[in-house]
Amino acid sequence: MAPAIVVLGVSALATARRVQERYPGAQVHGLATRVEADVAFTELGAHLRELYARGTPIVALCAAGIVIRCVAPLLSNKGTEPPVLALAEDGSAVVPLLGGLAGVNVMARAIAETLGVAPAITTSGELRFGTCVLNPPEGYALADLAQGKRFVSDLLAGASTRVEGDAPWLDDAALPRDASATAAIRVTPEVADEHSGDLLIHPRCVVAAMGDRQAVSADDIRAAMHMHGLAPLSLAALLAPANRIGERALEEAADALGVTLRFVDVHHVGEDQAPASESASASVSVAELIAAALRVPHSVRGDGSDAIAFAVATQPVDPTTIGRARGRLTVLGLGPGCAELMVPAARTALNEATDILGYETYVKMAGPFRADQRVRGSDNREELQRARHAFALACEGRRVVVVSSGDPGVFAMAAAVLEALDASDDARWTTVDLRIVPGVSAAMATAAQAGAPLGHDFCMLSLSDNLKPWDIIEKRLRHAAEADLVMAFYNPISRARPWQLDKALDIVRAHRPPATCVVLGRDIGRPGATLRTTTLDALRAQDVDMRTMVIVGSSTTRTIPGAPHGEWVYTPRWYPQ
Repeated sequence: MAPAIVVLGVSALATARRVQERYPGAQVHGLATRVEADVAFTELGAHLRELYARGTPIVALCAAGIVIRCVAPLLSNKGTEPPVLALAEDGSAVVPLLGGLAGVNVMARAIAETLGVAPAITTSGELRFGTCVLNPPEGYALADLAQGKRFVSDLLAGASTRVEGDAPWLDDAALPRDASATAAIRVTPEVADEHSGDLLIHPRCVVAAMGDRQAVSADDIRAAMHMHGLAPLSLAALLAPANRIGERALEEAADALGVTLRFVDVHHVGEDQAPASESASASVSVAELIAAALRVPHSVRGDGSDAIAFAVATQPVDPTTIGRARGRLTVLGLGPGCAELMVPAARTALNEATDILGYETYVKMAGPFRADQRVRGSDNREELQRARHAFALACEGRRVVVVSSGDPGVFAMAAAVLEALDASDDARWTTVDLRIVPGVSAAMATAAQAGAPLGHDFCMLSLSDNLKPWDIIEKRLRHAAEADLVMAFYNPISRARPWQLDKALDIVRAHRPPATCVVLGRDIGRPGATLRTTTLDALRAQDVDMRTMVIVGSSTTRTIPGAPHGEWVYTPRWYPQ
């Protein structure tokens, strides 16, 4: 995972950008009131704790004590903490603070090399042996942290060891080696005697393949692995036929085991890897399927029940090279435009996406993006084509994001995506992991700036007649005005229909007094935002454009002097009897 590079001011930005070059996909997080960065935050402590809780590596360009105090309430389990480093703003010092078992010293050395300084590494084992023995590289897992600590303590006290199995990352380590040593560093996918005193490291080289229909749980897989003497930590992925995409039990099993779930279309496997006959057992069929998918030296073991087969590779397996993932399509709202009003789940989805689709203006708002992410901007009138394209990409196993401004479910892309799904006869679309992430809508953002004009019953209305007849709009305006609802107008005016706002206001004026409060918010949350209040009587169409949110108050909406923009606007929660 790429680190979050956190800065508090402009003076640290140059160093942060140098570190960013070392980690493709990393973003610079800056304090919004002091520096313009890739991601903005408003309070350092809360932001660092959020990153830490998500397991995001942190490179903070500030005093080490500040970082420690910020994340201190979350420190509990050394085995699960992400790397946390403090850097001097000028790049003169690199201090690893937390995450020794997650590679913090490796990061410290890499960053120090980039900055041309020496890292401040204090870990005794790392200093003695030149590497963290308890932090094997990606693709390997330490079997037992407590045993590992005892093992390293013995080495530091003068014990020797030998290496059994393939451990190329230890070739240059300054370990006290002795071929006759009692305790060994063993690299194997198999379970070993827990009382042997060895340091056990499991390469993630096992793939478990499921049959066509059998319900299999994480416990079933663990039991099958135990029967074959395979350690659960050696499991790299679960593999299942494509017709099982979307099965919740499989997803729960993969989550419980902490591995990737991949799928293969059995009908597309090469003839030379296909089962010998249609009557072949499920375990044999799945074993052949794994052979076609892995294409690496391996052995195959069935579990005896024709439900699970295991492929054991000679090296750690990259799950992305096996079959394909279940595709994910996330429709999200960016909020009104500023990064600090984007919900964290939206930023996470953008970071995880392989493809980002949307109206070009909104796609630009969602950036910056990594070089490996595909960005596909299009015209604002191509919603259904965009939705279909998104499903097609997700069906390939990609993680696709469709962006909207505001909230995706308010006159935006969520409805278009569901409409495309509803009209489709492609069965693969129903297997896509479809998610909708809310955002701060334009009405909510404008209302918050003004005060609380939506404090009582309200409605949102689009004045665009592109997708519904104007007579329907008039009917709804009349009913809303008669019901004394506060009204938020989306798409209030355009060059193609300059008359519609005046027509809408005439309908409202027939039911509201001239002094009714109106809020006009233009580009709220974006550069150049403006907010002002007026009255229903004074409002004119020329005061509004397509980027303006118009909120018309009810009979109870009132104003209070003293707001930064002149006066607060709110609608009381009570209503006259």
